[in-house]
Parts: sequence; C-alpha cells; structure tokens
Amino acid sequence: MSADTRSRLTDTLGRKRRSFRGWRGQRPFWGGLLTLLAGVPIMYVPYQNLTLGSLTIRLATTAGAGSLIIGILLIVLGLTMWFQPQSRVFAGVAAILLALVSLVVSNFGAFLIGFLLGLIGGALGVSWVPGIKPARKSPSEPTAEMSADDGEQHTGTQPAEGGENTGKGGSLGGDLPGASPMNGRYRAA
Repeated sequence: MSADTRSRLTDTLGRKRRSFRGWRGQRPFWGGLLTLLAGVPIMYVPYQNLTLGSLTIRLATTAGAGSLIIGILLIVLGLTMWFQPQSRVFAGVAAILLALVSLVVSNFGAFLIGFLLGLIGGALGVSWVPGIKPARKSPSEPTAEMSADDGEQHTGTQPAEGGENTGKGGSLGGDLPGASPMNGRYRAA
C-alpha cells in the first residue's frame, strides 16, 4: 500500500461517517434502535429453554404467537422510525403500547429487558423533533437596535410627521396599524 492509497481510504471512511452522521441526525435514530432491539428478546425468550444443571425449564407461554407478533411489530416500528420519520409519533406510541402488552404476554416483557427497551425507544420516538436550520439574514434586512437607556427594542423607523403612525402605509410602510408614541411603539425623536 502506498501513502496515496492510505489517504484515499481514510478520506472515504471519513466521508461515509459524515454521511451517516447527517442521516442519523434527520430521524429519531436512537428511539428506532432501542425499539428495534426491544423486539428481539420479546420474540426470542418465549421459545427458548433455560437449563439449570440437569433441570430444563421451558419458558414458552400460552401466548407464544402473541410474543412473536409483538416482537415483529416492534422491529417494524423501529424501522419505521428510521425510514419514515414523519410517522415517529404514531410509531412511538404504538411501541409504548406494545411494550406494555408484552408485560402480560411475553414473560414480563422478556424479563423486563424488552419492556424497558421498548418503553424508552417509544418515548424517544415520540419526543424527537426535527432540527430547524437557522435562517440566514440577508444584508438588506434592517437590524433591530437595542437602546441602552430604556432596554426597549427599536427598528430604526421613525414616526410619521405629527408623531403618529396612521397605519395606512405612509412614510412608515404600513408597520403596525394604530402604533403611536402614546402606546410605546415609537419614541419621540
């Protein structure tokens, strides 16, 4: 391997990592992951045997098919949170409800492991909100100035002649109807 090949490899890995980080930031990734992981023990535990020495304990319940369905639905809801972030609230609420049902159906929610993962994952899915990109100000927009003497914010526009804003779009450009120096919107010059 040459030094050139090594730099390309690290560049490619860095690009993929940044791409994954961007993808992960646009969806409830951790909520989906925990919900997906909750489905595995819920559908696995009821079909297994526990062996303690020479004693074999069968963990199967009468609702073994119910455990399988709950586990599969939790996996699907976790994938839904990843690939359909618009339906995150529905998927999160459904995951919480299925985790609660697994307490009764699937050996106390697969010994509370699947229950807790489903509960926390569903809560993270419900509470996740997409980030808002900060708006860029154009240089032509007027900036608000803060007056040091009274702490009020002023936009730099002055009242029309006579000290009143008529609200008809005169020299103020139709700022706020009824705004005048009397109600505190404008300050006398």
